[in-house]
Amino acid sequence: MVANIDYFERKLDDKRRLTIPTELRDEFSSGVVITRGFGKYLHMYPQITWDREVEPALNGSILDETVANLNVRFRRGKTDVLLDDKQGRVTIEQHLLEYAGIDRELVAVRAGAYWRIMNPELET
Repeated sequence: MVANIDYFERKLDDKRRLTIPTELRDEFSSGVVITRGFGKYLHMYPQITWDREVEPALNGSILDETVANLNVRFRRGKTDVLLDDKQGRVTIEQHLLEYAGIDRELVAVRAGAYWRIMNPELET
């Protein structure tokens, strides 16, 4: 069951860990995939969503430049992590934070089956 939360704000801790709200932890129980987004923000997917929806979309023709470009965008810096069982945290790699211009504060907004993670001061 998907929780009825579509937005949250957080501060990363000193180890670049994002605490997922308690109400959303079941959604990410399969694991978390974090990638670059279409713009200067990140995408955060439940592992099950990545496996069922994103991976098949990235498996197009080997000669299709659009598919190749999507693979580069979403696989460059892609991380697969598990939630910390006790506090529901995931670590976001420094290079991804730099890409999105995130220092410590961030906002996360549900964008359908995934979450957009961004600097609260930047427009999308």
